[in-house]
Amino acid sequence: MYNNFKGSISLGGFNELIRMRDGWIVYNKNDRFIGRSLKEYGEWSQGEIDLCKQILTPVDVVIEVGSNIGSHTLALSKIVQKGTIYSFEPQAVVFLNLCANISINSITNCVCSQSALSDSNLNRLFYPKVVYSQEGNFGGISLSNENIESSIEANVEILDERFFNLKKLKLLKIDAEGMEINIIKGGINLLKRTKPFLYVENEIAHFDKSQELIELIFSLGYRIFWHIVPMFNEDNFFNNPENIFTGLGSSNMLCIRDDFTINTDLPEIKDSSLHPFKK
Repeated sequence: MYNNFKGSISLGGFNELIRMRDGWIVYNKNDRFIGRSLKEYGEWSQGEIDLCKQILTPVDVVIEVGSNIGSHTLALSKIVQKGTIYSFEPQAVVFLNLCANISINSITNCVCSQSALSDSNLNRLFYPKVVYSQEGNFGGISLSNENIESSIEANVEILDERFFNLKKLKLLKIDAEGMEINIIKGGINLLKRTKPFLYVENEIAHFDKSQELIELIFSLGYRIFWHIVPMFNEDNFFNNPENIFTGLGSSNMLCIRDDFTINTDLPEIKDSSLHPFKK
């Protein structure tokens, strides 16, 4: 038995409950990445949270786009315990899990919204109808502007409209499966006003958008650094030594304002056409 491991509790259907690194969490046992990682390791992509801890203070404000079931939201809410985190998740079933996880951990500084984020040029979005009782990657669902058969229309918000009077923002964290460009374009006034750190997913699966995304962030006065996070963390919460995610990781970008000095060993992006997972 791994240290701290007390097993998961079946809630019937596809939901299970487990005590993970940052509290109790309801997860889908059929999710092949986030759910499986929570069950085996008691955490998900811990390297992202470790980086956020270096940026954030207890009084900061965070916007998290693509919160999924809240595996990172729980940690962020603890880090900014006297601040606020705004969490966005468009999938209805996944959003209900997010709210459940915020509630069962008695978190009061998190505002959850069942919305996708975009800009005014792409304000109608749809996601496919997902069978959550079958195995799948429920954190990898992409939105589309095509209303195909059995798709579900998402509620869409724009950062500049939702946060038109927000005075401070320390971190904008985006994990949105290819929607990153539209999200940032919809929040340019917010970014110029509050000058936050950006932590943006840039996966090889969306390489066709990578250069445009990087150039857009450059144009807003940011330096950009690659942050590659392995799915397996040797120092995981359950002390499970088995790596079930061999060779798998996520590629993210830490974006820092040009006028902000920071010491980091992360590789800086100079050429927008390159990607660390592209041969």
